[in-house]
Amino acid sequence: MSLSFPTWALSVSNKQTHPSPLPLPVGHSRVEESPAPLEEMGSRAHAVRGGEPDYFSGSFPPQRGGGPTGGWPRVSHSGLGRPGPARSNPATRRSLTSPDPRPGSRIKFGKGEWVIGSVQYEKKNDLSLYIIIPAVIVPMLIIIIISVYCYRRKSQQAEREYEKVKHQLENLEESVRDRCKKEFTDLMIEMEDHTNELSEGRIPFLDYKTYTDRVFFLPSKDGANDVMITGKLDIPEARRATVSQALNQFSNLLNSKTFLINFIRTLERSHDFNARAKVYFASLLTVALHGKLEYYTDIMRTLLLELMEEYVHSKNPKLMLRRSETVVERMLCNWMSICLYQFLKDTAGEPLYKLFRAIKHQIEKGPVDARVKKAKYTLNDTGLLGDDVEYSVLTLQVLVQGEGPDVTPVKVLSCDTISQVKEKIIEQVYRNLPYSQRPKVDSVTLEWRPGSTGQILSDLDLTSQKEGRWKRINTLAHYNVRDNATLVLSRLLHTQQNYDQNQENHEERNALLDDDKVFHLVRPTDELDEIKSKRGSIKDKSMTKAITEIYLTRLLSVKGTLQQFVDDFFRSVLCSVSVVPPAVKYFFDFLDEQALKHNNVDEETIHIWKTNSLPLRFWVNILKNPHFTFDVHVSEVVDASLSVIAQTFMDACTKSEHKLSRDSPSNKLLYAKEISTYKKMVDDYYKGIRQMVSVSDQDMNTHLAEVSR
Repeated sequence: MSLSFPTWALSVSNKQTHPSPLPLPVGHSRVEESPAPLEEMGSRAHAVRGGEPDYFSGSFPPQRGGGPTGGWPRVSHSGLGRPGPARSNPATRRSLTSPDPRPGSRIKFGKGEWVIGSVQYEKKNDLSLYIIIPAVIVPMLIIIIISVYCYRRKSQQAEREYEKVKHQLENLEESVRDRCKKEFTDLMIEMEDHTNELSEGRIPFLDYKTYTDRVFFLPSKDGANDVMITGKLDIPEARRATVSQALNQFSNLLNSKTFLINFIRTLERSHDFNARAKVYFASLLTVALHGKLEYYTDIMRTLLLELMEEYVHSKNPKLMLRRSETVVERMLCNWMSICLYQFLKDTAGEPLYKLFRAIKHQIEKGPVDARVKKAKYTLNDTGLLGDDVEYSVLTLQVLVQGEGPDVTPVKVLSCDTISQVKEKIIEQVYRNLPYSQRPKVDSVTLEWRPGSTGQILSDLDLTSQKEGRWKRINTLAHYNVRDNATLVLSRLLHTQQNYDQNQENHEERNALLDDDKVFHLVRPTDELDEIKSKRGSIKDKSMTKAITEIYLTRLLSVKGTLQQFVDDFFRSVLCSVSVVPPAVKYFFDFLDEQALKHNNVDEETIHIWKTNSLPLRFWVNILKNPHFTFDVHVSEVVDASLSVIAQTFMDACTKSEHKLSRDSPSNKLLYAKEISTYKKMVDDYYKGIRQMVSVSDQDMNTHLAEVSR
């Protein structure tokens, strides 16, 4: 038990006190008896209270006149309940010359005194620190070492993959560079030969009536079968006289300016008079007043002034003439088409036809998928064939049955379908005839004679290859047709027997198309393929996308080859040094004159008006539809490339700057370098027309009278 005095108040007053002494167990303490009271003490702890014991702690020097040993007799005491004489133990006496460095303690109670002796303090146990510190530090070091190892391993693995991908990209870039260089050289050589052949040939211009019929009515819903084109009115015989009289009276009303303008205003206020109906009505009105173009021009000017007042005061002036939302806007387009026909034949027609032929020739030089309408060589990224198709160029010796023994060499591709081969043969054999006078693909048969017997070639038959649910269209490679093979082209006779046989073949072909899914070069992904692609890794998908986009370099190759033809067409249209049609000068002066009368019409607005009235309303329409001007057939793949050039022409006519980035469409990036040059051509063209001598109303009426005839 510990030494304690419940009723004592302990105050410590010493010179050298121990920081925190622990209670001394009484049962284990050692007490030494002092022979005499101490007079000098070192540091001490004195418990002072009247009638209560004094407690001193510290180093006690030996008392003068002490015991024979000069030390303190040591006694054992089990308690301090009552004082008693101390018993001396010589074996435990300390030397006076070697005092105990540890502090001593003495207890005085009444007349009795007890010296406890040395006080021992328990040291704090630090064993827990030696256990905690290693237990924390060692796992931390292990975790750090493992983390560093994993990081270095991942870094080395990523570096190896990076080097591998870099090496693959370098090899891919080198192969693409070599391939583009070779294809560009081959295309340039073949296009030069084609240009020489074209210069010797004849351009198949449409006659004026066919040209106006296609421009006016083909954009409408039933333009091909319109009575204004066919000229056939299905009127009963009993009512023909009445209808003829009514039409003559209506024609007289149209010659009244007041009636015609009010008639047009009334129609446009009707909610049922939609945009398509407005275009159709304007075309009918143009045909009805074609013999009186001076009067037609006066009506158009009056309606344009009203439209201009409406846009300048209540709408955005820059949007005027942008779309054919009114009758007068379509009338203006028809008026330009009539007045520029001769200019088209004399100046701009030849560059346009050469551009069309160059695009068609270059597209047919490579594989063209007959089903998805995509080609290896094109200007449109959406129509680009994103697969490597193995093919070879074949020269066929074609003999036309019934037209003599002459053999015509025709270049085709081993991957061409039988219908594509027929088209190329017909185009080569009948190249001196317009497209409308050539035999159609469905009206001829192609027979291959490898030996004594012949074989009829067709797109689909019982020998067509199957890939799951898909059936591949037959090609020359499917029939194993070799280079310099002899083929016979024969026309189908219009007899009842041949007609029935043709019907059976047609029905059989349709049955084959209905039973199985058909593809040519690229098999579309079906449900099973989509499931497999979903299971594929992200790395495979990204690699597939990257490889697909690499084929975009073909666009640059095609663009570089066609650049000369594109520039020639743009110069023929946007050159003010040569002859400018009087209608263009007359109408541009009309716009400048009206712009001066309005304060809120700036130079940019005038530029937009001129662009909307001529380049966008006429030239873009002619450029995208060569069959409006020439007797030719425009396929979907050719139309896709023409649309890119037409869009470039539209961008060149705008005043706004196009900010290009990596996310811009490929069609915009393709001609980004040339846009600034084309914009300058447009500005110079407008400035040159403004500086020309004005066309008077009398001169314009004379010109319109000549055109009307």
